[in-house]
Amino acid sequence: MNKHGICVVDNFLGEETGLCILEDVVALHKADKFTDGQLVSPRSDSSKDIRGDQIAWVEGKETGCENISFLLTRVDDLIRQCNGNLGKYRINGRTKAMAACYPGNGTGYVRHVDNPNRDGRCVTCIYYLNKNWDAKEHGGLLRVFPEGKAQFADIEPKFDRLLLFWSDQRNPHEVQPSYATRYAVTVWYLDADETAKAHLRVTPASFTRPGEKDKKPSVTKPSDPND
Repeated sequence: MNKHGICVVDNFLGEETGLCILEDVVALHKADKFTDGQLVSPRSDSSKDIRGDQIAWVEGKETGCENISFLLTRVDDLIRQCNGNLGKYRINGRTKAMAACYPGNGTGYVRHVDNPNRDGRCVTCIYYLNKNWDAKEHGGLLRVFPEGKAQFADIEPKFDRLLLFWSDQRNPHEVQPSYATRYAVTVWYLDADETAKAHLRVTPASFTRPGEKDKKPSVTKPSDPND
C-alpha cells in the first residue's frame, strides 16, 4: 500500500466461507433489498450512464447477513493489524458495508474518486464474489489510475479476492462494462483527524460516497483498531 497505493490479497477467506458470503449477498438481491446507485450531484443526463450498479447498505447485524458480518470482522482484524503503518492515517472507524451488483448488460461505473472532498475515508476495501470470472468474456475490470503514474492497474473481480487502495485523489478508478452479474462488498475505513474535521464542516456530502445521494453510512468501530 505505502509503495503502490494498491494491495491485492487473493484467497482471503477460502472457498467455503466465500460461498457463504456470496449466498448472503445473492439472498439480499433476490429479496429486492438492492436499489440503483445514485449520484451525489445529479446531472441532466441519466445517472445510469455514469454508474450502473445496484447497492444495499449492510451493518452486519441483520438477519441473513451473518456471513457478511464475518467478512467485516476479518477485514477489521486486518486493518487493526496494519494500523499505524498505513501512511499517516490513524484509523478509528469505518462505514457500513456496501453490497453491490452490476447486473451485466454492459453496466459499469465511469472514472471517479471515492473521497474527493476529505470526508474521512482513507482506505477502500473491496471483497469480490465472482466464481469463474473471465475478464476477456465478462469484462468488469476495476481499472485504477494511480496519481502521477503513466501506468494503470487492472484488477479482475475474482472470487475471494480482497482489494485495498487509498480512497482519495491518488486513486481515480473505474468499473469497466460488465457482461455477467458481478458482486462485491465494499467498506471504507476512516481517518480520525480527517473525520473530525469533516464533522466540523458539516457539508451535505460528508460521509457520502460519490454515487450515494442523501445517504450517510454510519460509522462503525472496527473492534478498536488501536489495540
